[in-house]
Amino acid sequence: MNRRPSSRYSELPMRVADNRMSLVNATPQSKDNVFGKLNIPKPQSGTSERRTSFFGKGTGAGNQRNSMFGSYGGSEKLKDPRPLHDKAFVQQCIKQLCEFLAEREFPGSITVKSLQSPSSKEFLKIFEFIYSLLDPTFQLPTLKIEEEIPKMFRDLGYPFALSKSSMYSIGAPHTWPQALGALIWLIDTVKLFSSVRENDLLFSDFSDGSTEIEEGVEYNKLLMDFTCDAYNKFMQGADTFEEEEADYLCALKKLYNVDENLLEAQQERHSMLMEEVERLEKESHTDRLMTRKTEKFKLQTDLQNLQNYRSKLESFRTNLENKTAGLSEELEAVDLQVESLKQEQARLQNILENQKFTPADIERINRERNELQQTVNSLSRSLEEAQQLAWNEEIALTKAKEGVELKLAEYHKLARKLKLIPQSAENACGHDFEIKGITQFGPGTTTHYKTQIQNPLKQMLADVEEDFSRLSNMKLSLEESVEQVKSNIADKTNDLKQLKDQIRRLDEQLEHDVQEMAHEEEKWAAEMESAENHKRLLEKKVMDGYEEAEEQLKAAQQQYHLVLQETKEESRTVANNLTSVLGSAVNHLTIIEKYMDDQLKRLDKVNSEVIREDQSAIKQLKEIVENFISRANSS
Repeated sequence: MNRRPSSRYSELPMRVADNRMSLVNATPQSKDNVFGKLNIPKPQSGTSERRTSFFGKGTGAGNQRNSMFGSYGGSEKLKDPRPLHDKAFVQQCIKQLCEFLAEREFPGSITVKSLQSPSSKEFLKIFEFIYSLLDPTFQLPTLKIEEEIPKMFRDLGYPFALSKSSMYSIGAPHTWPQALGALIWLIDTVKLFSSVRENDLLFSDFSDGSTEIEEGVEYNKLLMDFTCDAYNKFMQGADTFEEEEADYLCALKKLYNVDENLLEAQQERHSMLMEEVERLEKESHTDRLMTRKTEKFKLQTDLQNLQNYRSKLESFRTNLENKTAGLSEELEAVDLQVESLKQEQARLQNILENQKFTPADIERINRERNELQQTVNSLSRSLEEAQQLAWNEEIALTKAKEGVELKLAEYHKLARKLKLIPQSAENACGHDFEIKGITQFGPGTTTHYKTQIQNPLKQMLADVEEDFSRLSNMKLSLEESVEQVKSNIADKTNDLKQLKDQIRRLDEQLEHDVQEMAHEEEKWAAEMESAENHKRLLEKKVMDGYEEAEEQLKAAQQQYHLVLQETKEESRTVANNLTSVLGSAVNHLTIIEKYMDDQLKRLDKVNSEVIREDQSAIKQLKEIVENFISRANSS
């Protein structure tokens, strides 16, 4: 279980540079026709890197090559091969980024002009949106953004380094191309993840045979044969594989029944269309489709703003109508009050005209009226001050209540999201985590709620941390089991390859023995022919020793039959030996294949259990989110 496939690195420099990582991580800008031209990179000279291979050991002309199949794991930093400092390439990447964001309905106004030197806020918003397509639950961290973003790219497998200092000035001319290249790589990762997620199976060889021929056994066999032939030739010292590419192309054309005439016509049409596209791009330097999409998005935003403004105006009109109705009622009441005051004034005027006062009474009355008026004025000022003070206190109390209600609503929202409210909720465990309205607060209410809520929450946090540590340990053990199974599969694959090599050598030996037997039969046929010629000569000279020639002929025939019988016996013995050896090899190969199938079934079972647990966790999270959304919509 602990064996690893042996590998031996070459001590000589490579003649061909390993540019696989640059080809894998570089963003493709054009796609060649799969039948018109093989998408195989031409080798380039270099001496800085080494190749390894999972096919086993191989010797070439004067050097040895070996590699390990897997992802990039070196400690040295790779240099980005893309021309990120080329203005045309940068404009093409910006255009591709705009098209991707418009296609995925990015919630914001993004144009080609704004992406020439974006701000850090816009870059973070774009990165959060693209990353959320990989992880819908992703939330951008609030602390140490300049360290977290390069770390996220490294965790995703981005092979090129992003410096911490480049995050401080993201829109600068010397830092924006590297960040743009990272975003383009992240877009390609999202597209690859989406295409893999849309398929039911990753490897079509394990399917039930109902897939198309591109994902079938025939296509995989052709690809594996081409890879093996090219790799064997490469390990023997070759740098070009034109013959293998031509054979592989012919086999693909036969497999897919390619019509050469139709293919040439499609290529001509493609070239004409590309020329037309270039002409249209030269005529219009701006991307009309992107402009239209941007205008459409702006119009939709304006329409939404107008609708919101209209709803606000309607609510404002309703409030004005309500205020107008109230003022009308108050005006009617004031009119009635004025009418009653006029009647009272007429009555008092009549009384004043009918009674008689002395000048002393009038002075006294005027003096008392002035004193009373001063008293009323002073009381009115005191009343206004008291009302103003009461109004200020009421405003402060209202603001305090609004703040408390807002905090209380946030607490209840988070508690419902965590299924802690009501008392019968899933995670409440019989505890009452709900805080009643602020009208019920008293002097000891705060202490009561702290005792009621904090202690159960601390206990629940401790239980959750314990479950999390237990599940983490279980996940680590399962990952170790998967690694061991993968190691066993690799070992058995190497053994199977060695057996196939032995079978191939036995086939070659058998063919060589058959050729030797045919050569010996030709030799004996020639001897037979010479004997018959000699017989004819003896018949011509019957009179010159017929009896002696007849005896020599009989002796030669007996010797021929004896040699022929020995030759047949040796051929039968060799055939029986080869049959037994081939039968043993086939039986051993069958046993190994059965063992590998058992290991694969066991691995699939372990993976299915892990996936089932992850799906159950994801299902619970989805139920929590749906419950929260439904409650939020209902509220």
